Amino acid sequence: MAEAVRDEAVRDLGRPARWQADAVLTDGAPVQLRPALGTDAADLAALYSGLTEAEAAGLPAPWDDEQTSDALAKRLTDDDHRDHLVVVAILRGRLVGAAEYVRSGARPGPARVRLVVRTGYRRRGVGPLLLEHLTAAAGDLGVRHLVADLPSSNDHAQRVFQAAGFVPDDAPNDSSGTDSGSRGDGDGDGSSSSSSGGGGGGRIIRMVFSTAQAPRARGISRALEQRAEARSIARLLNPRAVAVIGAGRRPGNAGHEVFRRLLSSDFHGPVYPVNPAARQIASVYAYPDVREIPDPVDLAVIALPAAQVADAVRACAQKDVRNLIVVSAGFAEAGADGRARLAEVTRLARESGMRLIGPNAMGVINTDPAVRLHATFAAGSPPTGRVGAFTQSGALAGTFLAETARRSIGLSTFVSTGDRSDVSGNDLLQFWQSDERTEVILLHLQSFGNPRKFARIARRLGRRKPVIALKSGGSSTDPALDALFTSAGVIRVDTLGQLFDMAALLVSQPLPAGRRVGIVGTSSALAALAVDACHTAGLDVARFGPATTAALGDLLDGQDATNPVDLGAMAAPDRFEAALRTVAGSGDVDAVLVLITPHPAGDELARAVRGVAAAGRLPVVASFLGHDGIPAALAARRTDHGAASGHASAPGSASTPGRGSTPGHVSTPGHVSTPGRASTPGRGSVPSFASPESAAWAIARAADHAAWRDRDQGTVPTLDRLDLGRTMRAMDGAAMDGEWLPPGRVTGILAGVGLAVWPAERVVSESHALAAAERIGWPVALKIADERFRGRLDVGAVRLGIEGPGALAEAWRTIRAAVGPGDMLVQPMAPAGVSTVVRMTHDPAVGPLVSLRLGGAVADLLVDPLARALPLTDRDAAELVRGIRGAVMLVGTGDSGSTGATGGTAPADLAALEDVLHRLARLAERAPAVAEVLLDPVLVGRSGVVLLHAGVRLLPPGTDPESLPRRMTGSGVDFFR
Repeated sequence: MAEAVRDEAVRDLGRPARWQADAVLTDGAPVQLRPALGTDAADLAALYSGLTEAEAAGLPAPWDDEQTSDALAKRLTDDDHRDHLVVVAILRGRLVGAAEYVRSGARPGPARVRLVVRTGYRRRGVGPLLLEHLTAAAGDLGVRHLVADLPSSNDHAQRVFQAAGFVPDDAPNDSSGTDSGSRGDGDGDGSSSSSSGGGGGGRIIRMVFSTAQAPRARGISRALEQRAEARSIARLLNPRAVAVIGAGRRPGNAGHEVFRRLLSSDFHGPVYPVNPAARQIASVYAYPDVREIPDPVDLAVIALPAAQVADAVRACAQKDVRNLIVVSAGFAEAGADGRARLAEVTRLARESGMRLIGPNAMGVINTDPAVRLHATFAAGSPPTGRVGAFTQSGALAGTFLAETARRSIGLSTFVSTGDRSDVSGNDLLQFWQSDERTEVILLHLQSFGNPRKFARIARRLGRRKPVIALKSGGSSTDPALDALFTSAGVIRVDTLGQLFDMAALLVSQPLPAGRRVGIVGTSSALAALAVDACHTAGLDVARFGPATTAALGDLLDGQDATNPVDLGAMAAPDRFEAALRTVAGSGDVDAVLVLITPHPAGDELARAVRGVAAAGRLPVVASFLGHDGIPAALAARRTDHGAASGHASAPGSASTPGRGSTPGHVSTPGHVSTPGRASTPGRGSVPSFASPESAAWAIARAADHAAWRDRDQGTVPTLDRLDLGRTMRAMDGAAMDGEWLPPGRVTGILAGVGLAVWPAERVVSESHALAAAERIGWPVALKIADERFRGRLDVGAVRLGIEGPGALAEAWRTIRAAVGPGDMLVQPMAPAGVSTVVRMTHDPAVGPLVSLRLGGAVADLLVDPLARALPLTDRDAAELVRGIRGAVMLVGTGDSGSTGATGGTAPADLAALEDVLHRLARLAERAPAVAEVLLDPVLVGRSGVVLLHAGVRLLPPGTDPESLPRRMTGSGVDFFR
């Protein structure tokens, strides 16, 4: 396994593993990026030798003199990469580009950058990716400025560097008087160009990258990332031709079922069965090997025994197949041998530039009438619609398809990923963001590969398209998961039923503008249940205004015109419709819940409900005869464009291979229903819920999501006083064993993100304590060093305001008597403030969390912290500070300016506390080996904060997920960012 050897070589040379990554080009192809090794010297020399004479003349020293293979090998293995680093791009086993920086001199200035992309691989996004990874590595190494000098006439090269976050310097220079900086070749949305250097004059533009521009650069790179990953998934879901490797003759065989479903779905292109033991499958000519198919194949579905899958992947690579689905089992779940097979398959896919779904996947569906791709072996077929669905579980995929069909919830696309060796939920979210056919997203998640990326994408996507998630394999009250989903605006559900309930509501009705609900129905008993359910869900059963009350009074013949409106079991359809329209149009409610029991004119009542809902001013939901989903009586029907009314017969004979065989059009009546053929419920349909309780719950979740959308989402602030190099130096050589670090290292780690710990001296005797107090200056605080009692005034472990030697001696004896022997701490007295506890932890499921609570002995026992996942915006931090239990102690009461006549308390410095939260979040992002930071207590005064005590723990080696490369792993865990 050559790449495993290269990974080890990278670590041996001191290059962090995080500098290696698998990324996606603008055309959707995966590419590997990593630091260059000595073994790359020959390929680099060949790359550089391809430069034109003018380009080579402009290379800054030492590049112009040391381009031989031997010289490059020596530089790559001997150089200190703080002053010289090369990052290379590997596509399908070939080195296709390189980005490099050099610093020189006794006091190195800005690093000069060169970028070269091989001819034939330009305009695919290679250049910005190389520059992005080069600048990230430079930041890790403390290189603060990078420069590249480009010809002012080469707009293309400037756009490439701008795509990676470089900005033009204010003053263009004349090349005759400059030290040339950049070298490169064009790459449309991806590579660079070169200066003409000493080749003959002309103006140049200096492009500059600094750490201050890092947030802007991240924004640019994430936009490029979204487009590339979306395009990659679009290519997978829109193949022009499909091969099924392992398509058997026997029904029930996975390959046979996938093949038959591709045929019966009327897939728009050819489908090729591959089976060396059969001449035809389902009357379609079968090829013995995928490489013998005469025409191109975009997608291969592999349904072979696990031991044969790797050979099939090799054959697909030779056939130039770009996308794979492996439905075979026997990998991650099959012990050490299975994990080894998975590692080999993912390595082969990565090296060959193929996207991979599976193994253990159920497959994919695209109901687009222009595609009609049903590449699964599940029995059901969903109607065409506007919901994108993702599940990690292959076994659960069949339930998804059956339930969406039963509830008439149409799908745009469906993906079951199984072991997630490459394609993940994050990739699908990127695709659905720009997919015009998808309006609502359903997720079933068993684990998170990269929770920070999930939160970032879901937060952006959820502003336009609701994301509904069911997480299995954990507690339904998991605060870490709540923090992640709350930060991201994800609608969390606890059951499959709730997942489909929310989908039915959000795909058919608008979001409510508030929490006021009007209830109209034909049963007082159901109405009473609905009122209780609304109150339980936090909804307001609204009081009608005078105009609404009067209008309803005329319809109810003197009955009380209150909410809920009960029209009786035998309500006349016209009165029912009039009452419903009155409530819906009153302006007194934000949503209407309709309750309909069996009725002789049930169809007329349903028609009335549809008519009111068609106005679209507010959401209308129903509990209609106990149905769930979108029953036919409440559906606003539409027929998708391109939906055919029948099957076409196969124009080619089963025994004749070649272009004439178009098995995607083979008729298989009665085998599987064809997605998209029937009209499906459109927007304006009214979802029905089996009970008033489930309806109220769904309305409440929709109202929560609407409120999240309406609020200011905030931004991740730019912080000053950052010196992450100092943080890294303080961590260098520290024990990564999960134990608390010594105070000196803690101070250095936190200082790098602008956090200062209140000074303290650890002492072992009374005389040492006196000497420390004399150095610090009176008054001082004396406390036991044991963290169990360090802040416990109530047990006598702390004495404050000690003014002299005598008082110090008495305090020493008092603490000894209270808590026994042990080292003590001497500190200068801190300003008064509200005691809080700030913490950053790495949750194994959702990643870094920043939490806050009040401090003190009582709070330690009674107050649970409030947490948020990263990224932490200014809005998140403000909500944390104001949302914790006891927040009134921070925000103040009464007159905010004093504690005078009103008896109020002045607010603490909330902005300073929020700043602490942001700096911990930045530490978690930039130093992921930090497992935990505990600031206990943080005293929040009226002006500023004091970090009285701080602790830091580092992750043991090998347990830090963010230290791993972005790659298709062999472990079934996705770090493909």
